[in-house]
Amino acid sequence: MADFIRVDLRGSRFERADLSGAQLRAVDLTGARFRGVDLSGVVMRGVELVGVDISGEIENLTINGVDIGPLVSAELDRRYPDRTRMRPADPAGFAEAWDVLERLWDQTAERARRLPPDLLHKSVDGEWSFIETLRHLVFATDCWVRRAILGDPSPWDPLDLPWDEMPDTPGVPRDRDVRPSLDAVLELRRDRMSTVRQVIRDLTGASLDGRTEPVEGPGWPPPRSFAVRECLLCILNEEWEHRLYAERDLDALESRRT
Repeated sequence: MADFIRVDLRGSRFERADLSGAQLRAVDLTGARFRGVDLSGVVMRGVELVGVDISGEIENLTINGVDIGPLVSAELDRRYPDRTRMRPADPAGFAEAWDVLERLWDQTAERARRLPPDLLHKSVDGEWSFIETLRHLVFATDCWVRRAILGDPSPWDPLDLPWDEMPDTPGVPRDRDVRPSLDAVLELRRDRMSTVRQVIRDLTGASLDGRTEPVEGPGWPPPRSFAVRECLLCILNEEWEHRLYAERDLDALESRRT
Protein backbone atom coordinates (compact mmCIF):
# COMPACT_ATOMS: atom_id res chain seq x y z
CA MET A 1 0.00 0.00 0.00
CA ALA A 2 1.23 3.48 -0.81
CA ASP A 3 -0.38 6.91 -0.57
CA PHE A 4 0.19 9.52 -3.26
CA ILE A 5 -1.31 12.72 -1.89
CA ARG A 6 -0.68 16.13 -3.47
CA VAL A 7 2.08 14.71 -5.66
CA ASP A 8 2.88 15.48 -9.28
CA LEU A 9 2.95 12.26 -11.30
CA ARG A 10 2.43 13.86 -14.70
CA GLY A 11 3.93 11.77 -17.48
CA SER A 12 4.44 8.75 -15.21
CA ARG A 13 4.37 5.30 -16.75
CA PHE A 14 2.65 2.35 -15.11
CA GLU A 15 3.30 -0.96 -16.87
CA ARG A 16 2.35 -4.39 -15.52
CA ALA A 17 1.40 -2.60 -12.29
CA ASP A 18 -1.32 -3.86 -9.96
CA LEU A 19 -3.63 -0.96 -9.07
CA SER A 20 -6.62 -3.14 -8.19
CA GLY A 21 -8.62 -1.59 -5.38
CA ALA A 22 -6.85 1.75 -5.78
CA GLN A 23 -8.75 4.88 -4.75
CA LEU A 24 -8.53 7.96 -6.95
CA ARG A 25 -10.04 11.19 -5.65
CA ALA A 26 -9.64 14.65 -7.17
CA VAL A 27 -7.13 13.17 -9.62
CA ASP A 28 -6.35 14.75 -12.99
CA LEU A 29 -6.23 12.10 -15.74
CA THR A 30 -6.39 14.55 -18.64
CA GLY A 31 -4.73 13.01 -21.70
CA ALA A 32 -4.00 9.71 -19.91
CA ARG A 33 -3.69 6.60 -22.12
CA PHE A 34 -4.96 3.16 -21.08
CA ARG A 35 -4.07 0.09 -23.13
CA GLY A 36 -4.62 -3.55 -22.26
CA VAL A 37 -6.08 -2.44 -18.91
CA ASP A 38 -8.62 -4.42 -16.87
CA LEU A 39 -11.26 -1.97 -15.60
CA SER A 40 -13.73 -4.63 -14.42
CA GLY A 41 -15.77 -3.46 -11.44
CA VAL A 42 -14.52 0.13 -11.61
CA VAL A 43 -16.86 2.70 -10.05
CA MET A 44 -16.65 6.35 -11.11
CA ARG A 45 -18.61 9.13 -9.42
CA GLY A 46 -18.59 12.84 -10.19
CA VAL A 47 -16.34 12.35 -13.21
CA GLU A 48 -15.90 14.57 -16.24
CA LEU A 49 -15.83 12.33 -19.31
CA VAL A 50 -15.42 14.68 -22.27
CA GLY A 51 -13.71 13.87 -25.56
CA VAL A 52 -12.99 10.30 -24.43
CA ASP A 53 -12.33 7.49 -26.93
CA ILE A 54 -12.95 3.97 -25.59
CA SER A 55 -12.39 0.82 -27.62
CA GLY A 56 -12.73 -2.63 -26.11
CA GLU A 57 -15.11 -5.20 -24.70
CA ILE A 58 -18.06 -3.31 -23.21
CA GLU A 59 -20.53 -5.18 -21.04
CA ASN A 60 -22.63 -4.04 -18.08
CA LEU A 61 -21.33 -0.47 -18.41
CA THR A 62 -23.78 1.92 -16.77
CA ILE A 63 -23.52 5.66 -17.41
CA ASN A 64 -25.91 7.96 -15.57
CA GLY A 65 -28.14 4.98 -14.84
CA VAL A 66 -28.20 3.65 -18.41
CA ASP A 67 -26.58 0.34 -19.43
CA ILE A 68 -24.94 1.44 -22.68
CA GLY A 69 -23.56 -1.97 -23.68
CA PRO A 70 -26.70 -3.04 -25.61
CA LEU A 71 -26.94 0.42 -27.17
CA VAL A 72 -23.36 0.24 -28.45
CA SER A 73 -23.87 -3.31 -29.74
CA ALA A 74 -27.06 -2.36 -31.56
CA GLU A 75 -25.40 0.63 -33.19
CA LEU A 76 -22.43 -1.48 -34.32
CA ASP A 77 -24.85 -4.03 -35.80
CA ARG A 78 -26.53 -1.18 -37.69
CA ARG A 79 -23.23 0.12 -39.04
CA TYR A 80 -21.90 -3.32 -39.92
CA PRO A 81 -24.78 -5.66 -40.88
CA ASP A 82 -22.37 -8.61 -41.24
CA ARG A 83 -21.52 -8.28 -37.54
CA THR A 84 -24.65 -10.21 -36.56
CA ARG A 85 -23.25 -13.21 -38.42
CA MET A 86 -20.35 -13.33 -35.95
CA ARG A 87 -22.73 -14.81 -33.36
CA PRO A 88 -23.60 -18.14 -35.04
CA ALA A 89 -25.53 -20.88 -33.31
CA ASP A 90 -24.91 -23.92 -35.53
CA PRO A 91 -22.31 -25.33 -37.97
CA ALA A 92 -23.99 -23.67 -40.96
CA GLY A 93 -23.83 -20.34 -39.17
CA PHE A 94 -20.11 -20.74 -38.47
CA ALA A 95 -19.50 -21.57 -42.14
CA GLU A 96 -21.40 -18.45 -43.18
CA ALA A 97 -19.47 -16.30 -40.70
CA TRP A 98 -16.14 -17.60 -42.02
CA ASP A 99 -17.21 -16.88 -45.60
CA VAL A 100 -17.89 -13.29 -44.57
CA LEU A 101 -14.53 -12.91 -42.84
CA GLU A 102 -12.58 -14.32 -45.79
CA ARG A 103 -14.38 -11.95 -48.16
CA LEU A 104 -13.79 -8.90 -45.97
CA TRP A 105 -10.14 -9.71 -45.32
CA ASP A 106 -9.54 -10.18 -49.06
CA GLN A 107 -10.82 -6.63 -49.56
CA THR A 108 -8.65 -5.28 -46.76
CA ALA A 109 -5.54 -7.06 -48.09
CA GLU A 110 -6.09 -5.61 -51.56
CA ARG A 111 -6.39 -2.17 -50.02
CA ALA A 112 -3.10 -2.69 -48.18
CA ARG A 113 -1.36 -3.73 -51.41
CA ARG A 114 -1.94 -0.25 -52.81
CA LEU A 115 0.27 1.28 -50.12
CA PRO A 116 4.08 1.43 -50.15
CA PRO A 117 5.42 -1.68 -48.35
CA ASP A 118 7.25 0.36 -45.69
CA LEU A 119 3.99 1.96 -44.51
CA LEU A 120 2.60 -1.46 -43.64
CA HIS A 121 5.25 -1.66 -40.90
CA LYS A 122 4.32 1.74 -39.45
CA SER A 123 2.42 2.05 -36.21
CA VAL A 124 -0.61 4.32 -36.02
CA ASP A 125 -1.14 5.97 -32.63
CA GLY A 126 0.96 3.36 -30.84
CA GLU A 127 -1.03 0.40 -32.16
CA TRP A 128 0.29 -2.59 -34.09
CA SER A 129 1.28 -2.06 -37.69
CA PHE A 130 -0.80 -3.71 -40.40
CA ILE A 131 1.75 -6.52 -40.72
CA GLU A 132 1.82 -7.02 -36.95
CA THR A 133 -1.96 -7.26 -36.89
CA LEU A 134 -1.83 -10.09 -39.42
CA ARG A 135 0.89 -11.82 -37.42
CA HIS A 136 -1.21 -11.61 -34.27
CA LEU A 137 -4.14 -13.26 -36.05
CA VAL A 138 -1.84 -16.13 -37.01
CA PHE A 139 -1.00 -16.46 -33.32
CA ALA A 140 -4.70 -16.41 -32.35
CA THR A 141 -5.45 -19.20 -34.82
CA ASP A 142 -2.51 -21.23 -33.57
CA CYS A 143 -3.80 -20.82 -29.99
CA TRP A 144 -7.50 -21.53 -30.30
CA VAL A 145 -7.64 -23.82 -33.32
CA ARG A 146 -4.35 -25.62 -33.85
CA ARG A 147 -3.50 -25.94 -30.14
CA ALA A 148 -6.82 -25.99 -28.26
CA ILE A 149 -9.04 -27.76 -30.82
CA LEU A 150 -6.57 -29.81 -32.88
CA GLY A 151 -4.28 -30.64 -29.96
CA ASP A 152 -0.89 -29.44 -31.28
CA PRO A 153 1.07 -28.45 -28.14
CA SER A 154 3.47 -26.23 -30.08
CA PRO A 155 1.78 -24.92 -33.24
CA TRP A 156 3.74 -21.68 -33.44
CA ASP A 157 5.35 -20.11 -36.49
CA PRO A 158 8.36 -17.80 -35.96
CA LEU A 159 6.17 -14.91 -37.15
CA ASP A 160 3.50 -15.49 -34.49
CA LEU A 161 2.92 -12.37 -32.41
CA PRO A 162 1.23 -12.70 -28.99
CA TRP A 163 -0.61 -9.79 -27.45
CA ASP A 164 1.72 -7.29 -25.78
CA GLU A 165 0.66 -8.04 -22.21
CA MET A 166 1.24 -11.79 -22.48
CA PRO A 167 4.26 -12.81 -20.38
CA ASP A 168 7.23 -14.18 -22.29
CA THR A 169 6.71 -17.93 -22.56
CA PRO A 170 9.39 -20.50 -23.46
CA GLY A 171 8.92 -21.77 -26.99
CA VAL A 172 6.40 -19.09 -27.98
CA PRO A 173 7.92 -16.58 -30.44
CA ARG A 174 7.66 -12.82 -29.98
CA ASP A 175 9.88 -11.02 -32.49
CA ARG A 176 8.86 -7.37 -32.74
CA ASP A 177 11.84 -6.44 -34.93
CA VAL A 178 11.34 -8.78 -37.88
CA ARG A 179 9.96 -7.11 -41.03
CA PRO A 180 8.37 -9.78 -43.24
CA SER A 181 6.81 -8.82 -46.56
CA LEU A 182 3.07 -8.55 -46.98
CA ASP A 183 3.12 -11.53 -49.35
CA ALA A 184 4.97 -13.68 -46.80
CA VAL A 185 2.50 -12.90 -44.04
CA LEU A 186 -0.52 -13.33 -46.31
CA GLU A 187 0.77 -16.75 -47.36
CA LEU A 188 1.01 -17.73 -43.71
CA ARG A 189 -2.46 -16.32 -43.13
CA ARG A 190 -3.89 -18.34 -46.02
CA ASP A 191 -2.50 -21.50 -44.47
CA ARG A 192 -4.06 -20.75 -41.07
CA MET A 193 -7.37 -19.60 -42.53
CA SER A 194 -7.64 -22.79 -44.57
CA THR A 195 -7.16 -24.74 -41.35
CA VAL A 196 -10.02 -22.87 -39.72
CA ARG A 197 -12.19 -23.43 -42.78
CA GLN A 198 -11.51 -27.18 -42.64
CA VAL A 199 -12.33 -27.34 -38.92
CA ILE A 200 -15.60 -25.49 -39.53
CA ARG A 201 -16.39 -27.67 -42.55
CA ASP A 202 -16.04 -30.78 -40.39
CA LEU A 203 -18.29 -29.44 -37.63
CA THR A 204 -21.37 -31.33 -36.56
CA GLY A 205 -23.89 -30.32 -33.95
CA ALA A 206 -22.31 -32.76 -31.51
CA SER A 207 -18.70 -31.65 -32.11
CA LEU A 208 -19.67 -27.97 -31.87
CA ASP A 209 -21.22 -28.62 -28.46
CA GLY A 210 -18.22 -30.71 -27.36
CA ARG A 211 -15.11 -29.84 -25.41
CA THR A 212 -11.41 -29.93 -26.22
CA GLU A 213 -8.83 -32.19 -24.58
CA PRO A 214 -6.31 -30.38 -22.34
CA VAL A 215 -3.00 -29.76 -24.15
CA GLU A 216 0.12 -29.90 -22.00
CA GLY A 217 3.18 -27.76 -22.56
CA PRO A 218 3.99 -24.05 -22.44
CA GLY A 219 1.86 -21.71 -24.48
CA TRP A 220 -1.61 -20.31 -24.68
CA PRO A 221 -4.31 -21.24 -23.87
CA PRO A 222 -3.45 -22.99 -20.60
CA PRO A 223 -3.70 -26.81 -20.40
CA ARG A 224 -7.38 -27.27 -19.65
CA SER A 225 -10.54 -28.24 -21.50
CA PHE A 226 -12.48 -25.60 -23.45
CA ALA A 227 -15.85 -25.58 -25.17
CA VAL A 228 -15.26 -25.94 -28.93
CA ARG A 229 -17.96 -23.35 -29.57
CA GLU A 230 -16.16 -20.79 -27.39
CA CYS A 231 -12.82 -21.42 -29.12
CA LEU A 232 -14.36 -20.75 -32.53
CA LEU A 233 -16.30 -17.72 -31.30
CA CYS A 234 -13.02 -16.33 -29.98
CA ILE A 235 -11.49 -16.66 -33.45
CA LEU A 236 -14.49 -15.00 -35.11
CA ASN A 237 -14.23 -12.11 -32.67
CA GLU A 238 -10.47 -11.72 -33.17
CA GLU A 239 -10.83 -11.74 -36.94
CA TRP A 240 -13.75 -9.29 -36.94
CA GLU A 241 -12.35 -6.76 -34.49
CA HIS A 242 -8.80 -6.73 -35.83
CA ARG A 243 -10.02 -6.16 -39.37
CA LEU A 244 -11.84 -3.05 -38.14
CA TYR A 245 -8.64 -1.91 -36.44
CA ALA A 246 -6.73 -2.57 -39.65
CA GLU A 247 -9.23 -0.60 -41.74
CA ARG A 248 -9.06 2.29 -39.28
CA ASP A 249 -5.27 2.36 -39.46
CA LEU A 250 -5.23 2.04 -43.25
CA ASP A 251 -7.34 5.22 -43.34
CA ALA A 252 -4.60 6.98 -41.39
CA LEU A 253 -1.79 5.50 -43.50
CA GLU A 254 -3.48 6.57 -46.72
CA SER A 255 -3.80 10.09 -45.35
CA ARG A 256 -0.16 10.03 -44.27
CA ARG A 257 0.86 8.96 -47.76
CA THR A 258 -0.89 11.92 -49.36
